[in-house]
Amino acid sequence: MFCDLGDIQVHYERYGKGKPVVMIHGFTPDYRLMAGCMEPVFAGREGYERIYLDLPGMGRTKGEEWIKGTDDMLDAVLRFIDAILPKQSFLLAGESYGGYLARGIVAKIGERVDGLLTICSPIYAEHEKRILPEHTVLKRDDELIASLSEEEELEFASIAVVQDQYTLDRMRKEITPGIQMADSAFLEKIQQNYALSFPIDLPEPFVKPALFLTGRQDAVVGYKDHWDILDQFPRASFAILDRAGHNLQIEQPAVFHALVDDWLNRANKAVLEGQRKTER
Repeated sequence: MFCDLGDIQVHYERYGKGKPVVMIHGFTPDYRLMAGCMEPVFAGREGYERIYLDLPGMGRTKGEEWIKGTDDMLDAVLRFIDAILPKQSFLLAGESYGGYLARGIVAKIGERVDGLLTICSPIYAEHEKRILPEHTVLKRDDELIASLSEEEELEFASIAVVQDQYTLDRMRKEITPGIQMADSAFLEKIQQNYALSFPIDLPEPFVKPALFLTGRQDAVVGYKDHWDILDQFPRASFAILDRAGHNLQIEQPAVFHALVDDWLNRANKAVLEGQRKTER
């Protein structure tokens, strides 16, 4: 379905009923990245409305000319949220670039965000500011890699820490289709203005439950920079997962599921406690 904002139509998928959870994918894939890892978590949980959007220039959302950089990208997401969840509070989850946008949302309308989850997201948009490990492969199926086309081998082997049939199958299903649909010319423009123009360090701590998931072998965004924001999120769990790179949710699915499940439990308790205080 599409949300018409006048100057852009945002494609999104909506599943279930209950507490809204807004999901934002990373740079170049589409909503299937988040749906692929999050829907299994919600399979055994009722009471959540999951909202997966395609960012401009990705998936089925057209990259409009007026969007010049991440400031405009954030503006489109904020307007989308206001349109489909007017004055409502919600949970917020983002992967990589989507997590960076999610922190921008918290900086702008944090009072409406009841919980924050980021997956392999950069603390600093600028690559030169990031502390990164070397790309490391901890499991490699040489026969599998040899069977791939040159293009797919480059895409898979350059980022995957666990290079086996399972991770390849999920990448083909959840990540590659979005990458193939992406508007590369539009996204090149966004990369020139990739950082938000305003600081997203919070003036006051975000005191609601949060979860920051990072991969120990993530050579794209790293993990060490997350300690710079530790004090801004006093109710956050910070997890560094071994045997996990930038596709952490695929390479460590069981741990991912358990930690996200814990985050949802903590967020649900916090919401209920807040409601009880309001009723007193």
